[in-house]
Amino acid sequence: MYKILVVVDMQNDFISGALGSEKAREIVPRVAEKIRNFEGYVFYTRDTHEEDYARTREGRLLPIRHCIRGTKGWELCPEIDALKLEEPIDKPSFGSVELARRLMEMDAEEGVESVTLIGLCTDICVISNAFVIKTFLPEADIIVDASCCAGVTKESHDRALGAMAACQIQIDNAE
Repeated sequence: MYKILVVVDMQNDFISGALGSEKAREIVPRVAEKIRNFEGYVFYTRDTHEEDYARTREGRLLPIRHCIRGTKGWELCPEIDALKLEEPIDKPSFGSVELARRLMEMDAEEGVESVTLIGLCTDICVISNAFVIKTFLPEADIIVDASCCAGVTKESHDRALGAMAACQIQIDNAE
Protein backbone atom coordinates (compact mmCIF):
# COMPACT_ATOMS: atom_id res chain seq x y z
CA MET A 1 0.00 0.00 0.00
CA TYR A 2 1.16 3.49 -0.82
CA LYS A 3 2.17 6.12 1.69
CA ILE A 4 1.96 9.52 0.05
CA LEU A 5 3.20 12.99 0.91
CA VAL A 6 1.55 15.97 -0.78
CA VAL A 7 3.61 19.18 -0.75
CA VAL A 8 1.10 21.96 -1.35
CA ASP A 9 2.10 25.19 -3.12
CA MET A 10 5.56 25.80 -1.65
CA GLN A 11 6.02 28.62 -4.16
CA ASN A 12 8.00 31.83 -4.02
CA ASP A 13 4.91 34.06 -4.07
CA PHE A 14 3.55 32.35 -0.94
CA ILE A 15 6.89 32.43 0.88
CA SER A 16 8.74 35.61 0.01
CA GLY A 17 6.65 37.18 -2.75
CA ALA A 18 3.27 38.85 -3.16
CA LEU A 19 1.52 36.72 -0.49
CA GLY A 20 4.58 35.74 1.55
CA SER A 21 4.83 35.75 5.32
CA GLU A 22 7.32 35.20 8.10
CA LYS A 23 5.49 32.01 9.14
CA ALA A 24 5.71 30.65 5.59
CA ARG A 25 9.45 31.36 5.47
CA GLU A 26 9.80 29.67 8.86
CA ILE A 27 8.40 26.32 7.70
CA VAL A 28 10.65 25.91 4.62
CA PRO A 29 13.44 24.00 6.44
CA ARG A 30 10.90 21.71 8.17
CA VAL A 31 9.14 21.01 4.86
CA ALA A 32 12.48 20.19 3.20
CA GLU A 33 13.39 17.87 6.07
CA LYS A 34 9.99 16.14 5.91
CA ILE A 35 10.45 15.53 2.17
CA ARG A 36 14.00 14.19 2.62
CA ASN A 37 12.91 11.76 5.35
CA PHE A 38 9.61 10.63 3.84
CA GLU A 39 9.47 6.98 2.90
CA GLY A 40 6.87 6.87 0.18
CA TYR A 41 5.68 8.72 -2.90
CA VAL A 42 5.83 12.54 -2.99
CA PHE A 43 3.52 14.77 -5.03
CA TYR A 44 3.91 18.54 -5.37
CA THR A 45 1.17 20.99 -6.30
CA ARG A 46 1.69 24.40 -7.82
CA ASP A 47 -0.91 27.18 -7.70
CA THR A 48 -1.13 28.28 -11.32
CA HIS A 49 -2.79 31.35 -12.75
CA GLU A 50 -2.66 32.87 -16.21
CA GLU A 51 -2.18 36.45 -17.35
CA ASP A 52 -5.96 37.03 -17.12
CA TYR A 53 -5.89 36.44 -13.33
CA ALA A 54 -7.49 39.84 -12.57
CA ARG A 55 -10.54 38.84 -14.66
CA THR A 56 -11.10 35.53 -12.85
CA ARG A 57 -13.37 35.04 -9.86
CA GLU A 58 -10.37 34.46 -7.58
CA GLY A 59 -8.65 37.54 -9.01
CA ARG A 60 -11.68 39.70 -8.28
CA LEU A 61 -11.97 38.36 -4.71
CA LEU A 62 -8.22 38.31 -4.03
CA PRO A 63 -6.85 41.16 -6.15
CA ILE A 64 -3.20 40.36 -5.49
CA ARG A 65 -1.50 39.08 -8.63
CA HIS A 66 0.36 35.86 -7.72
CA CYS A 67 1.61 32.55 -9.09
CA ILE A 68 1.31 33.60 -12.72
CA ARG A 69 2.59 30.76 -14.91
CA GLY A 70 6.22 31.23 -15.89
CA THR A 71 7.05 33.91 -13.33
CA LYS A 72 9.57 33.62 -10.49
CA GLY A 73 6.70 33.75 -7.97
CA TRP A 74 5.06 30.70 -9.62
CA GLU A 75 8.16 28.56 -9.15
CA LEU A 76 8.68 26.33 -6.14
CA CYS A 77 11.11 27.89 -3.67
CA PRO A 78 14.68 26.73 -4.41
CA GLU A 79 15.05 24.55 -1.28
CA ILE A 80 11.95 22.56 -2.20
CA ASP A 81 12.47 22.59 -5.96
CA ALA A 82 15.86 20.91 -5.48
CA LEU A 83 14.14 17.92 -3.84
CA LYS A 84 11.45 17.18 -6.42
CA LEU A 85 11.75 14.13 -8.64
CA GLU A 86 8.93 15.03 -11.02
CA GLU A 87 7.05 18.11 -12.13
CA PRO A 88 4.39 19.53 -9.81
CA ILE A 89 0.70 19.23 -10.58
CA ASP A 90 -0.45 22.66 -11.73
CA LYS A 91 -3.80 23.59 -10.23
CA PRO A 92 -5.97 26.54 -11.29
CA SER A 93 -8.07 26.43 -8.13
CA PHE A 94 -7.62 25.73 -4.43
CA GLY A 95 -8.14 21.95 -4.60
CA SER A 96 -6.68 19.70 -7.28
CA VAL A 97 -8.95 17.32 -9.18
CA GLU A 98 -5.87 16.01 -11.03
CA LEU A 99 -4.18 15.12 -7.74
CA ALA A 100 -7.32 13.29 -6.58
CA ARG A 101 -7.48 11.41 -9.91
CA ARG A 102 -3.86 10.25 -9.58
CA LEU A 103 -4.39 9.17 -5.97
CA MET A 104 -7.51 7.22 -6.95
CA GLU A 105 -5.49 5.41 -9.64
CA MET A 106 -2.85 4.50 -7.06
CA ASP A 107 -5.56 3.33 -4.69
CA ALA A 108 -7.03 1.08 -7.42
CA GLU A 109 -3.56 -0.37 -8.16
CA GLU A 110 -2.20 -1.18 -4.71
CA GLY A 111 -4.24 0.81 -2.25
CA VAL A 112 -3.39 4.06 -0.49
CA GLU A 113 -2.68 3.64 3.21
CA SER A 114 -2.12 7.30 4.02
CA VAL A 115 -1.83 10.76 2.52
CA THR A 116 0.06 13.40 4.51
CA LEU A 117 -0.32 17.03 3.48
CA ILE A 118 2.13 19.84 4.19
CA GLY A 119 2.60 23.33 2.76
CA LEU A 120 0.74 26.55 2.09
CA CYS A 121 -1.71 27.91 2.96
CA THR A 122 -3.32 25.81 5.69
CA ASP A 123 -6.59 27.73 5.51
CA ILE A 124 -6.97 27.78 1.72
CA CYS A 125 -5.19 25.16 -0.39
CA VAL A 126 -4.13 22.65 2.27
CA ILE A 127 -7.65 22.37 3.67
CA SER A 128 -9.19 22.27 0.18
CA ASN A 129 -6.92 19.44 -0.94
CA ALA A 130 -7.39 17.55 2.33
CA PHE A 131 -11.18 17.60 1.84
CA VAL A 132 -10.94 16.63 -1.85
CA ILE A 133 -8.66 13.71 -0.99
CA LYS A 134 -10.86 12.67 1.96
CA THR A 135 -13.87 12.66 -0.38
CA PHE A 136 -12.20 10.44 -2.98
CA LEU A 137 -10.26 8.19 -0.57
CA PRO A 138 -12.57 7.89 2.45
CA GLU A 139 -10.78 4.79 3.83
CA ALA A 140 -7.23 6.20 3.66
CA ASP A 141 -5.66 7.96 6.62
CA ILE A 142 -5.55 11.66 5.72
CA ILE A 143 -2.99 13.49 7.84
CA VAL A 144 -1.90 17.13 8.05
CA ASP A 145 1.46 17.89 9.64
CA ALA A 146 0.66 21.27 11.22
CA SER A 147 4.35 22.01 11.90
CA CYS A 148 4.96 22.00 8.14
CA CYS A 149 2.03 24.29 7.29
CA ALA A 150 1.34 28.00 7.58
CA GLY A 151 -1.88 29.90 7.15
CA VAL A 152 -2.66 33.41 6.07
CA THR A 153 -2.83 34.21 9.81
CA LYS A 154 -2.22 32.14 12.94
CA GLU A 155 -5.95 32.33 13.71
CA SER A 156 -7.03 31.12 10.26
CA HIS A 157 -4.37 28.34 10.41
CA ASP A 158 -5.81 27.15 13.74
CA ARG A 159 -9.42 27.36 12.48
CA ALA A 160 -8.51 25.27 9.42
CA LEU A 161 -6.82 22.63 11.60
CA GLY A 162 -9.93 22.48 13.78
CA ALA A 163 -12.24 22.12 10.77
CA MET A 164 -10.12 19.31 9.34
CA ALA A 165 -9.96 17.50 12.70
CA ALA A 166 -13.77 17.66 12.91
CA CYS A 167 -13.91 15.83 9.57
CA GLN A 168 -11.66 12.96 10.72
CA ILE A 169 -8.45 14.31 9.22
CA GLN A 170 -5.60 13.55 11.60
CA ILE A 171 -3.66 16.63 12.73
CA ASP A 172 -0.05 15.94 13.74
CA ASN A 173 2.41 18.29 15.47
CA ALA A 174 -0.12 21.04 16.22
CA GLU A 175 1.24 23.84 18.42
